[in-house]
Amino acid sequence: MRVSGEPGAVADAARPAAPEGRQAAMAFIMIAVLIDMLAIGVIVPVLPALVGSLTGSQADQALWLGVVAFAFGFSNFFASPLLGALSDSFGRRPVLLIGFCGLAISFFATALSTTMAMLVVVRMIGGGMQANIAVANAYVADISAPDERAKRFGLLGAMFGVGFILGPAMGGVLGAIDLHLPFFAAGSLALLNVLYGWFVLPESLPQASRKRFAWKAANPIAALRRLSALKGIGRLVGVIACTGLAQGILYTTWVLYTTFKFGWTTADNGWSLAAVGVMSVIVQGWLLGKLLKHMSAQRLAVIGLVSATFAFAMWGAAPAGWFMYLVIVANIFGYTVTAAMQSIVSSAADASSQGETMGAVSSMNSLTAVIAPLIGAPLLGAVSHLPQGHWAIGTPLYFGAMLQALALLLAWTHFRNRRRQRRAEAAVAAPSAT
Repeated sequence: MRVSGEPGAVADAARPAAPEGRQAAMAFIMIAVLIDMLAIGVIVPVLPALVGSLTGSQADQALWLGVVAFAFGFSNFFASPLLGALSDSFGRRPVLLIGFCGLAISFFATALSTTMAMLVVVRMIGGGMQANIAVANAYVADISAPDERAKRFGLLGAMFGVGFILGPAMGGVLGAIDLHLPFFAAGSLALLNVLYGWFVLPESLPQASRKRFAWKAANPIAALRRLSALKGIGRLVGVIACTGLAQGILYTTWVLYTTFKFGWTTADNGWSLAAVGVMSVIVQGWLLGKLLKHMSAQRLAVIGLVSATFAFAMWGAAPAGWFMYLVIVANIFGYTVTAAMQSIVSSAADASSQGETMGAVSSMNSLTAVIAPLIGAPLLGAVSHLPQGHWAIGTPLYFGAMLQALALLLAWTHFRNRRRQRRAEAAVAAPSAT
């Protein structure tokens, strides 16, 4: 709790008051995240074309698109723990508002970019502002009991899915009219989120649970170390890293992989990504809650990693395009891993460190997003000369399957050791209780 003489008192006084009489609830943050992801999803189908309009050849386009993606992920890596730590000190709502404002500015500036240097700088700013997703995760942790978090993180994941179903579709339609129009639309959606946050979104972190801001908490490397030091986490940091890297490689290579192997068009790829989004919404928004009534988040994470390992391998070995859809649907448990892992990590952190902890998780995911193109693109390039339909074109996805298998091994051994440790502690405590 702060008193008037402490450094945060002025900031507290200047902060816009949360809407009176309104308790923080899932519905509020879900709407905010949906608008946020709609804004981000709108630019997905047109950003490569915008880069192409500022470069002179296809080779330059591919190179600079990689630079833009690297700048975005690099900025996100450093900003995630910073915004998370700020939200632990000043509350979730003001940091989310700052993030929404920053996103709006970055989208409008992207639309107005006339050189590649300007675009790289603007996307770097956008990467920093998108780190407010970590704050949204902390918001959910604030308002959820530990046994509710996996289900609620799943609901948040469902909003991501909806945003990435509707957003790219909107972007494709608007981009056909004018290449810059989707970016103006995204900026307008971000401004809508600013208004929503200002007038509707309540604060979730009570004053008593806040802590003084410290720069060491905003250091991404130190944040990752503290994440691994949390009681009950340990090897799960490796699980998050391996699954994040596997997903990054999948997203980086999916379109070119299906084009090389099956001859898919842009429309074909759009439908396949929409199918992934639909499954994500169904599983995380509806099925996850039912599954958690019958099994723990730990067991669900292990089953999900088994499913994801087989899914990556089967995507790589797919004999025809229709088989990709079959695996997308069959990989039901694979869509539960992220929510289950976030729940386990969140439950290991105390109430005053949720922003820092979720920021560290987001930084880990951002770091893997930076590394993934450096692995996936060369692997795909090495097999791009093979004839259409060749099994080896799936090499990047086979590598992703190995990463998922490693994550499975780390998770299984971690949970097994934790069970043994708890039994040993119970055995020691039993005689003293008698």
